[in-house]
Amino acid sequence: MQRLSVPLLLTACLVIAIGMVQGGVLDGYAQMVFMFVGINIIMATSLNLINGNMGEFACGHAGFMAVGAYVSSVLTVAFLTDSRFGPAILPESAALWFFPVSLLAGAAVAAVAGLLVAFPSFKTRGDYLAIITIAASYIIKSAIENIDAVGGARGFMGMSRVVSAMNSTIDLPWMIIWTFGSAVLCVFVIRRYVSSTYGKGVMAICQDEVAANIMSVNTNRVKLVTFMLSSGLAGLAGGLFAHAIGYVNPGNFTILKSTEAMVMVYLGGMGSLSGAVMAAILITFLMESLRFLIPMLDTALHAVYLLPDGYELTQVWKWVIIPLLLILLMMFRPEGIMGNKEISDVFPKLKKFYTFK
Repeated sequence: MQRLSVPLLLTACLVIAIGMVQGGVLDGYAQMVFMFVGINIIMATSLNLINGNMGEFACGHAGFMAVGAYVSSVLTVAFLTDSRFGPAILPESAALWFFPVSLLAGAAVAAVAGLLVAFPSFKTRGDYLAIITIAASYIIKSAIENIDAVGGARGFMGMSRVVSAMNSTIDLPWMIIWTFGSAVLCVFVIRRYVSSTYGKGVMAICQDEVAANIMSVNTNRVKLVTFMLSSGLAGLAGGLFAHAIGYVNPGNFTILKSTEAMVMVYLGGMGSLSGAVMAAILITFLMESLRFLIPMLDTALHAVYLLPDGYELTQVWKWVIIPLLLILLMMFRPEGIMGNKEISDVFPKLKKFYTFK
């Protein structure tokens, strides 16, 4: 029963979510927030693999997300809809099986793009690697902006027709199903990876790369695999993001998007998988809450004459409030919510109820 408890719990959660959507309990906005939670879990856990488990400092994850978003979007739009690329190649009913294929293709290309970071990482660490990752992100963004076939700076659309094709084939909330399944798969894969032989090498690099090399750990190969896995998962998140909102442009993948992922990693705790998941959920709900709280705060401050009449608090203040919270966290709990521990370390008695490897 221990082995079945986690799969059964996840299945129950998915069935409840589908039931709530089909029953009209979750409206379109709530469904979008649910999908953003799943996408952010993938982003946070994949970046945590590099920054937390391996001890490197990468800050350009949005670039790999962009690669996955555009590759999967171009594939689904070109193959399943009449578009600028010509008539549809596959019937609409093929969307159900072709969509996951396109997601995997986007993730694979993003993993290859991860080589942009993997090779320089052999010789650099810390601030230098951070600069390289930011540069790689800007190279990817600039390249997309100059490709007219995918809309350039104007952006690319048409993915909503693919989602509609899936929903019309079998009436289920397919984007929620794929997002939930991808987030669970991502956590499972990372968990298995960090507990594998390669994962032990990742931990050794985090502790001392020179010592790991002396102890016969092929640090270059471990870094290569880890960067490609992390980039590939970010590409998977990008493909889901593009189809969830139905439209993407290079502005969706700026340094702010990478900062979001870094905030989740540091808030959850470096190297803690469960901490990254918790932080992704917390930050997603916090950002959505601020969407409503900032206008209310604006009204309240104007009512007590603390703000001049000509000035309004806008959503830009969200990017003041969240970094401030991060600064406070770093001052009073610099190791993050979970530190480098997992839930099973904090509550060891829970281990008798489940097995998650």
